[in-house]
Amino acid sequence: MDGWSDGWISGWMDRWIDRWMDQSMDGWIDRLLAGMDGWMDGWMDGGMEGGMEGGMDGSIDRSMD
Repeated sequence: MDGWSDGWISGWMDRWIDRWMDQSMDGWIDRLLAGMDGWMDGWMDGGMEGGMEGGMDGSIDRSMD
């Protein structure tokens, strides 16, 4: 191959790889952050509810004694 086609193919490959890496990294980071948000929301909801119920049960138990 001559230098022009080598340069064109390597330039095209570089652009394709860069675009693929950017998209896959962004998608991976987005999925990770969404998963973290969901996990935190679930943990906060579950923790708050569990904490409230546990606190209420504990105070009711103490008042019954």
